[in-house]
Amino acid sequence: MTRAKLFGVHVDLLTLEQTVARCADLVESRQPIQHVVINAGKVVLMQRNAALTSVVRDCDLVSADGQSIVWAGRLLGAQVPERVAGIDLMERLLAEAEARRWPVYFLGARPEVLERFVEVVRERFPRIEIAGARDGYFADDAEVADEIGGSGARLLFVGMSSPRKESFLAAQLPRMGGVFAMGVGGSFDVWAGKTKRAPLWMQRRGLEWFYRFAQEPRRMWRRYLVGNARFVGLVVRELLAARAGGE
Repeated sequence: MTRAKLFGVHVDLLTLEQTVARCADLVESRQPIQHVVINAGKVVLMQRNAALTSVVRDCDLVSADGQSIVWAGRLLGAQVPERVAGIDLMERLLAEAEARRWPVYFLGARPEVLERFVEVVRERFPRIEIAGARDGYFADDAEVADEIGGSGARLLFVGMSSPRKESFLAAQLPRMGGVFAMGVGGSFDVWAGKTKRAPLWMQRRGLEWFYRFAQEPRRMWRRYLVGNARFVGLVVRELLAARAGGE
């Protein structure tokens, strides 16, 4: 499988279709698998969080979520084929779960958001088997992991923020049996109608961050305005390092 090293971690150079096929193979392997996506915000976070970087390095499958990663990868010589957004991959895997009878488990978000999210999932995929669901507010990680392991779930979607979801999965996945786990960030909120996703034309032009910022500017200004500036700086640093190494 083709991979490229970007910002100190390896990224799988797969299209969405190829990623879905790869995920299906991993689910069928019945092994504990951790999937992760990287975007500009996570790359910036990894620079000051060595533990998060270590977790991402050890993940079985790493997808480029964010048009900025696609553009940066290509600028740095990695042929990232396209963006594989976590929310899109989740939808495709839910369809696979319904068709293949894979039980799924949902973990994360506030109780009322999670409840509405599960309702929407049942509306879209009426034959899907939901092994369980639990909100993201809990104190005993091991207890939750054991609950997931005992549920018979084959797919686990974690709607929590970074680096919480990555560290939780890295530490607790062995307790969950043969489950394929992926973090989906705020996808539960979007499906539940709490937040809106940017129009497709904005997604394709790398402006999804601006749409999100416009919805909650007071809460998101540092993450996007400061974070994006830092990401550009990291891209420049990587580019200069690559050119210096080639001389």
